[in-house]
Amino acid sequence: MTLFHRRIWGFRLVNVAGMGILVFLILSVYLAKTIAGRERGEIARVENQILLENDRVRLLKAEVSHLERPDRIAQLSGAYLGLAPVRSTREVAPEDLSSVQASAPAAIAKVEP
Repeated sequence: MTLFHRRIWGFRLVNVAGMGILVFLILSVYLAKTIAGRERGEIARVENQILLENDRVRLLKAEVSHLERPDRIAQLSGAYLGLAPVRSTREVAPEDLSSVQASAPAAIAKVEP
C-alpha cells in the first residue's frame, strides 16, 4: 500500500492531510482578519485623538494670541506694575550719552534709601 492509498478512519491519508491544511488555512485567515479589525479600530481611535489634539492646539494658539495683544499688556502693566510708555523728555541723543553716564551714579545714590 502506498502513502496515498493508506486509510485512516475510512478516509485516505491524503484527504485527511488536505482537510487539516484547509482547517489550518481557514483558522489563520480568520485570525488575521480579527487582528486586522482590531488594528483598524486602534488606527481610527488614534486618528480621532490626533484630530482632538489639533483642535486643542488651535484653541491654545488663539488664547496665546489673545493674551499677547500689545494693548492688553500695556493696560495690565499700567494697572499692576505702574509702568507707562517712556516720555519724550527721557530720550537722549547719542552724543549726550557721556553726560548721562556721568550723572548716573549720582541719580542712583539719590534713589537708594
